[in-house]
Formats: sequence, structure tokens, C-alpha cells
Amino acid sequence: MCYYTRSIIEKRMQNHLKDQTSPYLLQHVNNPVDWYPWCEEAFEKAKREDKPIFLSIGYSTCHWCHVMAHESFEDENVGKILNQYFVSIKVDKEERPDLDSIYMAVCQAFTGSGGWPTTIFLTPEQKPFFAGTYFPKVGKFGQPGLLDLLITVHEKWHSDRESLLASADVLVSHLRGEKETEADGHQMASEPDNRFPADERNGCRKSAETTHLNEQLLEQALDYFKKSFDKEHGGFGRAPKFPMPHNLLFLMQYYEKRGDREALEMAEKTLQQMFKGGIFDHIGGGFSRYSTDARFLVPHFEKMLYDNALLLLAYTKAFEITENSLYSEVSEKTAHYILREMTSAEGGFYSAQDADSEGVEGKYYVFKPTDTIEILGGEIGQEFNMYYGITDEGNFEGKSIPNLLHQHALKQDFERFIPIVYDYRRRRFELHVDDKVLTSWNGLMIAAMCQVYRVTKDKTYLRAAVNAQGFILAHLCEKDVLYVSHREGRRGGKGFLDDYAFEIFALLALYQATWENTYLEKAIQFCDKVVADFQDEKQGGFFLYGKDNEQLIFRPKETYDGAVFSGNSAMAYNLVQLYYLTEQDKYGKLAEKQLQFMAKEAHRYPAGYAMFLVALSDYLDPPKKMTVVVKDKEELPDMPCRIGLSTIVRVLENPTSQYLLKNDKTTFYVCKGRACQPPVNELEEE
Repeated sequence: MCYYTRSIIEKRMQNHLKDQTSPYLLQHVNNPVDWYPWCEEAFEKAKREDKPIFLSIGYSTCHWCHVMAHESFEDENVGKILNQYFVSIKVDKEERPDLDSIYMAVCQAFTGSGGWPTTIFLTPEQKPFFAGTYFPKVGKFGQPGLLDLLITVHEKWHSDRESLLASADVLVSHLRGEKETEADGHQMASEPDNRFPADERNGCRKSAETTHLNEQLLEQALDYFKKSFDKEHGGFGRAPKFPMPHNLLFLMQYYEKRGDREALEMAEKTLQQMFKGGIFDHIGGGFSRYSTDARFLVPHFEKMLYDNALLLLAYTKAFEITENSLYSEVSEKTAHYILREMTSAEGGFYSAQDADSEGVEGKYYVFKPTDTIEILGGEIGQEFNMYYGITDEGNFEGKSIPNLLHQHALKQDFERFIPIVYDYRRRRFELHVDDKVLTSWNGLMIAAMCQVYRVTKDKTYLRAAVNAQGFILAHLCEKDVLYVSHREGRRGGKGFLDDYAFEIFALLALYQATWENTYLEKAIQFCDKVVADFQDEKQGGFFLYGKDNEQLIFRPKETYDGAVFSGNSAMAYNLVQLYYLTEQDKYGKLAEKQLQFMAKEAHRYPAGYAMFLVALSDYLDPPKKMTVVVKDKEELPDMPCRIGLSTIVRVLENPTSQYLLKNDKTTFYVCKGRACQPPVNELEEE
């Protein structure tokens, strides 16, 4: 078929997704399914034609989303049935976390688990009456096929609609009554969540009536981690194993404040094992989504911006505590990967890289021994293969994922050959990059880059953080209003709680890394916006979407720390930080109120709320605080790099009646352990 003819057919087949910017939606633009984005037009069509909604939620680098697309959504028969009997809607979960949260809760209520792709059947009034995740085109292994399911739902819609509507009303009423609805991180559709007790999954916990703010929650969480720790392989619980860096941050903070050596050892073992395993990309840097096995050897190969941001926070913290250079090296390799492959020309950070190449998961990442021998030569190639575990039998479908799990002593001998192997790997296959810029995930990476700068003193990382923040202000912000995403010159809808919470988190990190008060002022502005638009004044906490967002069938409030810590945990942390930085009672009261709310949510299972526990620990046991009265900023080159990551620094550009200049020079006021030291002009490096 000539190109001209093919282009005409493709143009004719394009559905209502053709004007979208989401890479995920655009992957489906030429499907025979007449997809709509989430819009009023789709629901009006469903009402007018008396059809149910077929809702499919996923993201562009999701392996099982690709599988279902190839099996079903590219199939003419499936397309014909969907177009005849349903109105079909595609949603990018990363652009619409509100819809993802609501309908993931629906999926969990129906099936007891969740994942992507998420498949939901709705009434034209947006009420769900059936849900699942991945469905094969034709039933197998006891799982219903999509073709049969579509016919069954169509027939029941016309023959027994009353029972469908009744079940939808009951479910929506139940979900509206829940205090939280949340999915556990970034799971594959077929993947069970075995890490936590059954009654603690899927947002089904009830809050305690009263919970005092004390160390009991911290101790209970630590006890859980100790009991579930895998002493041989690191990590917690059984496979699959997710990085969960905020759990490691909690453990390291617990060691810092309370000296529990075992807490640090668990964090270190996990960090070392993740680096040595295949979940870390030894050729290109950066971490994959999770490990499918207990050893961290075989990953689910997609790379997400947020995972790498949170892992940077954990590895840099480990380096500060232990001074083990391995952790700084891993941090820099990961940061280099982000700057090389996941950063736009304008400075924004991209969202993700796919697990698949040419439709095969992991194809981009694996090697045969002959590959490296061909490019490095016989002797060096063989030594390289031996060091990185590249063997004839392989460790993944007959090929090898480079790893260091078999190495007891790590060497630098082969570092100089990595660029050669990396260039070879990039030439042979391509990876799809989801190049949309998400405000929330960029906030996490900005904070991470600030922290890498502070432990390495390399301003490359600070410039990356400053540039990304500039991108947000230029493209994703209007005064105090944030927007979700940006791609190809167009931005998405108004921001959700995570966008504001993680942006505040970033601004506080920038303030600590630069001592520029403009970042603190902007953080305060966004915090006030969150309180005004997202706060639940009656029950406490913050809703996922605000007063200016689209109002849906109910208003979720996410508190549990899954793959990414929740917006409510982030706000607990932000408010505690702002209280210490501003010394304003307003933020002290807000912080205490948020901590009380989160303590009630966490009381049944504290280990699932690690970032909240970090905030609670800082509230109960204030970190070291430093007030700097600046005489001349030129006197302070790289000063933030000399201050511990946990120290809270407040910068005054002019002296006050309480904080004076000593000897007419820049003066440091340091308080630690609820005691303050005399002001000094010179500061010892921490």
C-alpha cells in the first residue's frame, strides 16, 4: 500500500482523540474504536442514544495497557461492538488523577484489587455498575473475554437495567461515605498486592475516634518494618517488590533521631540490593518501576520520573548519614540519566519511558554475551560479561539483564566501557518516551535535584532544579493557580492536590538550596491556596480535587502512601516545615490539625503512611534549626551545601530586634534539641 493511500485511511479512521496532547490518548487515535476523551459530548451522546459508557483508564508506558490495546482495541470486531453498543472513553490517569482515584476505588470494590488498564462500565450519569482491569479479547484461564463481556453488558443493559442501576447507586453511596479511596501505587493489572494485611488494603480502614500525637505510631511502623524485612535480599515482604523510598526515608530519620541501628541497616541493605540488582539500569542509569522477584533482579522495565525522584531523595540521604560514596555515585548516575533522557530543552522533566521496544517488554535493556564481545572485543567483552552477569543461559527469557548481585566487591574497572555499551544499546532499539511534563512529578524531581546538589556541590543539579521550576512558572502556573500538565505548547486542566503539595515541597527544597526568599514566598502563596480550595473543614485533611475542578460523583481524599506518598502526607510535611520557617501560629495550628487527621487515618496501619510519619517525627522532635541574618550574600558561596539536609534554615535579609548582626557580619543562630546556642559569624561544616 502506498503512503498516500495509507495516510488517507488513517485520517479517516482517526477518532475523537486526534486533537489531544496526551501520548497515551494519541496511542489510540487510529483504533477502530470511536474513542472520546472524558468530555460532556461523550456523556450527551450516551444519553441521547441510550448507551452505557465503556471507560478505559491507563497510561502511555503501561505494559498491560499495550497488551489490551493490541489484542482488543486494534481489533475490528471489538471496535464494531464498542461503537454499536457503547460510547467509549479513554482517560490518561496521569492527567486525570481524580478520575483514576474514583474509578480505581470502584475497581477495587468490585474485584478486591486494582491496576491498569482499568476497565469500567458506567451509566451516562457517570455511575459505575461493573469494573475490572485487563481483559483478554477471548476468555482464558477462567478469565472472561472482552468480547463476551461486552455482549453480556449490552444485553443486560436492555433486559435488566434496574438491577444495574440499583447496584450503581449502592456502590456510589458506599464510596461517598468512605473517608479515603486510594489505589496502591503503580501496579500491573494482574498483580496482587501482597505487601500489606488484607484488611489494610483498598482504602477500607476506619478512623480512630481520637489519636494523640506521640511516638507510638512511629514505633508501631518501625516494628512492622522489622518484622517484614527481607534480611537476605533487602526490601519488605514478598515479591513483587516496589522501591517505596519514603519508607526508607522514615527508617533513616528514625536512626538519626533515635539511634536505632537496625533501622539504618534495613534501609542500607535495601538501597544496596536495589542498586546491585537489575531494577537499576547499570548501562544507562536510573531505576525501573519495580522488581518482579524478591532479589530485585528482574524489573518491570518502565522508568517513571517519580520513582527516580524519590529514590534520589533516599540515596542522597543515605550518603549524608553514612558518607558511603556508593550512594552519591548512584545518585549522580540517576540524575545524569534524568538530565540526558528525561529533560526537555526548556527544562521540564518528562514523565516516563516505556518498558517495551518493538512490542517486547525489556528488549531494549537485555544482552547476549556476543553483543558486548562484538563491541568491546573478545577479552574485555568477556570480562565485562562476567562482571555484569551476562551469560549464555541468561536471566530473563534467554537473555541477560546486567546486574551485580553476584559481586561482593564492586569495582570501577569497567566504568570507562559503559558509554560504548550505552551508545550501542541506544542505536539498536528505541524506547517510547512519555514527554508530557506533569507539575506534581516535576515538583518531586526538583526537590531531588536540590538534594543531589547539596550533597555533591555540583551546580549542574541546582541549575536543573531552577530551570524546571522556571518551566512550571512559565507554562503551568497563573498567579496562584497550577495546571496539571504541559505538552506541545498546550497545558492540561487545573491542578489537583498533588500538584500543589509537591510544588510546595519543591519550593521549600529550592529555598533550602538557594536561600532565596522568593521560593519561600511562593510556597506560602500555594499553601494558602490549598487551604482555601482543598481543605475539608469538617472532617480534616484535603480533598484530591478543589473547588475549581470538575465536580464528580464523589470527592476522594487520598491519605495512604503508595508508590508516591499522598498529597495529604506531603501537606503534613509542608505545614510542619512552614511553621518552623515562618514561626507563624497560623501554620502551627494548620500543621497540628493535619497531623491529627492523618494520625486517625494511620492508626490501624502506620507503616502505610511513612511520609506522614516523617512529618510527625519532626513535629514531635524538632530538627536542628538555623536562622541566618545575611550581611552580604556574596559571602555565602555554596553555604547550603555545608548544612545538613535535615536542618531547617531560615534566611533573613535584614536584621530584626530578635536576630541582630554580630560584628556587622553575617550571623548564624543555631537551635538544636530545644536549646539555642550563642550567635556566631563562622559556621562549621556539618
